[in-house]
Amino acid sequence: MPAAKLVTHTGEMRGEMQLPEGSFGVAPNEHVMWEAVRNYLANQRQGTSSVKNRRTISGGGRKPWRQKHTGSARAGTRRSPLWVHGARAFGPHPRDYSAVLPKRIRRLALRSALSTKAAAGEITVLADFQLSAPKTREVAAMLQRLEIGEARCLLVTAEHDAAMLQAGRNIPNLCLREARVLNTYDVLHADRVVIMAAAVPRIEEGLGS
Repeated sequence: MPAAKLVTHTGEMRGEMQLPEGSFGVAPNEHVMWEAVRNYLANQRQGTSSVKNRRTISGGGRKPWRQKHTGSARAGTRRSPLWVHGARAFGPHPRDYSAVLPKRIRRLALRSALSTKAAAGEITVLADFQLSAPKTREVAAMLQRLEIGEARCLLVTAEHDAAMLQAGRNIPNLCLREARVLNTYDVLHADRVVIMAAAVPRIEEGLGS
């Protein structure tokens, strides 16, 4: 059964915590993880890039010169993509890049990502840590005691914690996610995954295992 280090916010070791086999101990499926990451990044694209084509660019209503007997190539408009200051051929236009990945595939990808991190020993379970006020220095000190340093860290909370989000948003390389919105990209992108002890059953519940 997979296990992770169980530590307090002061850095004190409390042994190991057994992680659910169905969520943290499956055989990783690399192709499914690739599909999930590709889908996540595609859904982040705004798709608002746009250029003007020959129909939308201004000017070019008059033929630059007559068709024949000028010694120059035939031209019908000054806004041709071949000309300087002309339109752009086959340029980008607003489009929707988003796609829906089947729930079964998303869950398998997240299980694979969590299992990969658990097998590599990159998951730490945080026994107790609660902020009374949104103070960035307290979160930074906690990460320092966990010896995370400059590594990319994913901190998973059991539920929405406004104080934690406000305190951690100014810390470089720190990503905060609730257990219910945890995704494959965030897990794989992080060098260290720190999960609140109360978030472990929430992750298991969300994965349906």
